[in-house]
Amino acid sequence: MKTARNARSAAVVINAGSRRGAPHQLAVDSMRKAGVPVSAVHHVQSGPDLPGTLDQVLADGHDLVVVGGGDGTVSYAAGRVAGTDVMLGVLPLGTANDFARTLEIPNSLAEACATVVEGKVVDIDLGRANGEPFLNVASVGLSVAVTEALSPRLKRYIGPLAYSIATLRAYARHKQFRARLEFPDGDHESLELEDLLQVAVGNGRHYGGGNTVSPTAGIDDHTLDIYAILAGPLREHVNIARLLKDGSFIEHDRVHHLTSRCVRLVTDEPLPVNLDGEIATTTPVDFTIQRNAVHVVVPQSSTAALFDGPGAENWPPV
Repeated sequence: MKTARNARSAAVVINAGSRRGAPHQLAVDSMRKAGVPVSAVHHVQSGPDLPGTLDQVLADGHDLVVVGGGDGTVSYAAGRVAGTDVMLGVLPLGTANDFARTLEIPNSLAEACATVVEGKVVDIDLGRANGEPFLNVASVGLSVAVTEALSPRLKRYIGPLAYSIATLRAYARHKQFRARLEFPDGDHESLELEDLLQVAVGNGRHYGGGNTVSPTAGIDDHTLDIYAILAGPLREHVNIARLLKDGSFIEHDRVHHLTSRCVRLVTDEPLPVNLDGEIATTTPVDFTIQRNAVHVVVPQSSTAALFDGPGAENWPPV
């Protein structure tokens, strides 16, 4: 069984700017006391500081990196360790924490620390949008406006409810758009769509504070879930919204849903792309999947993913 205790050296990186990202020395102490070899602790004060900190951590040779922050922070860290033998531990300190929800990592800080100590290691897929990483969902359209309406103050004081308020604000001023979905593998014909509310590409299972990408979506199924929601009367969008939690909205007649390993999204004009709550690229955008890209520590009871990726027989590294 692969566990965090197999690590030679561990680093903890906390995004102090996340919703619950104040310094957590007690968490670090508890992991050390339980046998996790934490030898470095970094508190990142802002997003621009994160790349340099992660580069330093990896250059220092740590084979376990425990990241505390929201989905954007964890997604960026996953992109940095993807394809390496480094294990990723997660302390969910953000607002939505959908990646942790997908892998059944507890939201409680104490329980998340216990997961790092006692959990198992699994492999997960990583989505890429023009090369930029995402764990949960990448999207164009309404979700971008929602992200822009989500102020740090709003998220800090009302938590996940901030998404509902931001969605109402964004919906009121959303502009419809046209897009073309192209499938380089030839598994689907190209799809021309008009009057769109949103196009999304899911790698994981959950997004948006607990919504479900689709009833069958998984973070280690080596497949992207693509859906496009057509604009329409408000009552239709309300009906779709009611079905977001369990993913059954994909069966609505104003929703197109497909699965593929890669897809290209083209729009008439360049549009921003939201990757796990961060605006990181623009259309046209190529979405791909990096299979079994990241080793993540999850609860022993988690059934969301398995440890079966390339190099598993050589884990931990010697």
